[in-house]
Amino acid sequence: MAPAKKKILAIDDDVSICDFYANGLPLMGFDVACASTVANAKESLAKRRPDIILMDIMMPDQDGISLTKEIRADPKTSDIPILVVSGLADAGTLNDALLFGAVDYLVKPIDLDSLKGKIERALSAVERRKKAAGA
Repeated sequence: MAPAKKKILAIDDDVSICDFYANGLPLMGFDVACASTVANAKESLAKRRPDIILMDIMMPDQDGISLTKEIRADPKTSDIPILVVSGLADAGTLNDALLFGAVDYLVKPIDLDSLKGKIERALSAVERRKKAAGA
């Protein structure tokens, strides 16, 4: 029996980025849901727990850094790895993203192979933590 596909929640208000995730990541064995607003993302999180979140920073209804902080503060979602994917490449934004709970950062435009590598590293780190906690 094949292992279950890892679930990704992609949060990005850019339709072309959501299409990119929806078309590219399933080819790599991931199950992807995309939320184009923070409200949709929160609704999706309440219904289905993802294995990892891809988070844009600049969103119309709330910025991704404050949403990352909220996700980290909720015991039901605090352990989900968050990979920030943003067009912002300045050190301050990168620092804020990591300070408030992102596990890694990728600057747009996105290279699918780089994205896959960062997702796999984040998911591997979660597995290692689970094994260490159970040992």
